[in-house]
Formats: sequence, C-alpha cells, structure tokens
Amino acid sequence: MRYLTSHITRYIYEGPVSQCLSEARLIPRTMPGQRVLQSRITVDPEPAVMDQRKDYFGNDVTSFAIFRSHDRFTTTATGMVEVDAPGEELQAMSSELAWEEAREMVHAHADDECLMAYEYVFDSPYVSTSRELGNYAGSTFAAGRPYAEAAAELSHRIYKEFTYLPKSTTIDMPLLEIYRNRAGVCQDFAHIMIGVLRSLGLPARYVSGYLRSGADYQGAEASHAWVAVYVPGSGWLAFDPTNDMIPRDGHVTLAWGRDYGDVTPVKGIALGGGEQTVQVEVRVIPVEEPATQKQSQTQIQSES
Repeated sequence: MRYLTSHITRYIYEGPVSQCLSEARLIPRTMPGQRVLQSRITVDPEPAVMDQRKDYFGNDVTSFAIFRSHDRFTTTATGMVEVDAPGEELQAMSSELAWEEAREMVHAHADDECLMAYEYVFDSPYVSTSRELGNYAGSTFAAGRPYAEAAAELSHRIYKEFTYLPKSTTIDMPLLEIYRNRAGVCQDFAHIMIGVLRSLGLPARYVSGYLRSGADYQGAEASHAWVAVYVPGSGWLAFDPTNDMIPRDGHVTLAWGRDYGDVTPVKGIALGGGEQTVQVEVRVIPVEEPATQKQSQTQIQSES
C-alpha cells in the first residue's frame, strides 16, 4: 500500500524568539517492508542553515537554525511511502524460542545481531527498570514459554488493563507513576511495555511513526508509538499495545531508539519567546499505485 504522508508542527510563542536551533526526525525509514518514494521537509521562516544526517540509530535527522526574530515557526514534512503487509513479523511470531533462552543468547552476544540488540536491555532516560515492572510480567512469562507468544500477551494485557487517556500524562512524569495510574497515551503504553521487558533482561526498542488516517485506531491523526522486541534467529517483532495488534501495512515507521527521547519528531532550543503552544497535524492517506506498475507486478507474479 502507498501512502501520502503529511506532518505539520507549529510552534507559537507569546513573545519574539531571537534565534532557535532545532532538529526533526520526520523522514520515514527505508527498511525491509517499507520504501520511501518521496520525502521533503520545509521550514517557515526559512532557516539560515539546514542539514541532513543519520543519527546513532540510523534515523534520518534534519537540523536547522533560524537566526532572525520570529514569534512562530512551522515545520512541514511530506512524502510518499510504500508499505508491505507483514511477512517477517508473522514468521517471527511462530518462533518457539523460550524467552529465557532468548535472554541468554542476547546477554551472551551469541551473534552480531544479539550483540546489537543487547544495548536495548539497559535503562534509558525515560525508561527505568524496576522490580515492580518485572513483577507485572507475572504468569505471562512462565518458565519455558515462547518469547514471541509471551510478548504478544504482554502487549494485549497493557491494552486491556490500561486506559488510553489523552492529556493525562506529561513526558516528565515518572514511568512508575504512569504504571500505577494505569492510564496514558501511546508513548506511555510503549514505555510501560519496554520497561517490563527490560526489567526481565529482555531487549526492547521504541518505534515512532504514523497510523493510517481514518482508521479506527487509537492515536491516528498524530504521531504514534509502538514497541519492537528482538527474537534471536527471527529478528525484530513489533507490537502496538495501544491498539492490541501487530503493526500492519497501516503503520508507517519514522524512527526508533531506546525511548521517546531518541526519536522526538521535532525538538530544539530557542532564545526568548516565553510560553509556547505546539500544534501538530498528521495525515496518512492511502493512494492507488499507478496502473502500469500494477500491471507489471501482475505479469511478474504470473510468470514466476
């Protein structure tokens, strides 16, 4: 499925800002199952400097600087992304590898992939491990249970036992407080699931992205977040605890990291301005593939 994506972020200040330095992670990732066909980021007022780079996690980062007085600025990211229906994810779901064995392989750095996944075992700025979070796993992670199966049940439990409640939390609220309140938004659900898994010594990473507009999903029409767990021998398996599902072709991946702090869509510093208001608009609209390409794909399939 192809999607036209649009992400508009407006910062409105109560007073003038003399200059600001910002960075955005708004270009979708090119990866297995997802291809970026078009991508563009514009900033108003026009920045004096605008650069592109890759961060430590391989996410595309756009950095920009505005050196003239302004009381608002707008970042607009548009693009076209092609997303396949899940394939490897479903294969990973069939893995019978026990969660304890998966943990042992990652901690022993059994291969290069396990070594790379190992960095997602540790605490990060917004996700601290604890005995309380580990205890929440309870019978879900029974001895010898397949890791993928246990992770799927954990995602389902968070969906059922926590209430999706916009504006009920802030990014600075301690994770255990959110856990005890049993309410939050998609980034909180993702942080809770990551915290539980890491408290068991299992690697988990935070994924940011979008949901298809108009779908009956929690978190559509805004930035969204979900979780990926590493299953040795099968790869990274994604779960969306906010919507109780494995991300399908209606999910567009932007970036991933240890937690929200690594993948914040737009962040930066400003001199002056006072209080600020942030407005975000996200649209992910399905588009038909060109007829000629559809015909070509049909011919290739019929000849294979």
